[in-house]
Amino acid sequence: MKILVCISNVPDTTTKISFTNNDTSFNSAGVQFVINPFDEWYALVRALELKETIGGSVTIIHVGAADSDPTIRKGLALGADDAVRIDAEPSDAFSVAEQIAAYAKDKNFDLIMAGKETISYNSSMVGGMLAELLNLPYISMATKLDITGTTAAIEHDIDGGTEVVECSLPLVLSANKGMAEARIPNMRGIMAARTKPLVVIPAAAADKLTNIISYQLTAGRTDCKYVDAETPEKLIELLHTEAKAI
Repeated sequence: MKILVCISNVPDTTTKISFTNNDTSFNSAGVQFVINPFDEWYALVRALELKETIGGSVTIIHVGAADSDPTIRKGLALGADDAVRIDAEPSDAFSVAEQIAAYAKDKNFDLIMAGKETISYNSSMVGGMLAELLNLPYISMATKLDITGTTAAIEHDIDGGTEVVECSLPLVLSANKGMAEARIPNMRGIMAARTKPLVVIPAAAADKLTNIISYQLTAGRTDCKYVDAETPEKLIELLHTEAKAI
């Protein structure tokens, strides 16, 4: 079983976000970057579990510059066998998908996994685009994955319940909460990660379909308003006129 796991380099969730260059660029000064949690906790960990139970190898792939190497090394410390960094700026979802597809198209991976989305952009697009570019089946938002022979049994949430599907390998899958439990690298894994292969390859020709015009911070939280239990009509009025919830 050859598994490819796509990982993104994202700001830690405690990071205070700010922008520069007239709000056209993310300010990375002093920011701690980590593996995108959906990629790490669910896609990568489940891939490692499959490797441990049915054998095979796990390769992680990332599109980005050399400053993302520490993030990639953490994936190796968790247990991935090797890693590939495509030396390109991850300018938009389609260009990232094209870069990964160019690498994966002739590598005969049985399974390609990614988190359902990044916590930095929440676009949830790369998995579907990658599947289309590779002409492979795609299952999104998976919460459970089992492999028997060349068949994958997958569960994912739908409106009102859970859908169970079966699909022949190879396929592309995006992982959601429930797929696996987070792991912490141990000392042995951290030491081994230093010598595991991290191959840097040049960028392939890729299309950039979008351009960022500007960023804008969301409005901060406002003070809480308290309504006396004896005046529920006031709560209804606030929900209607201010919160626009009813």
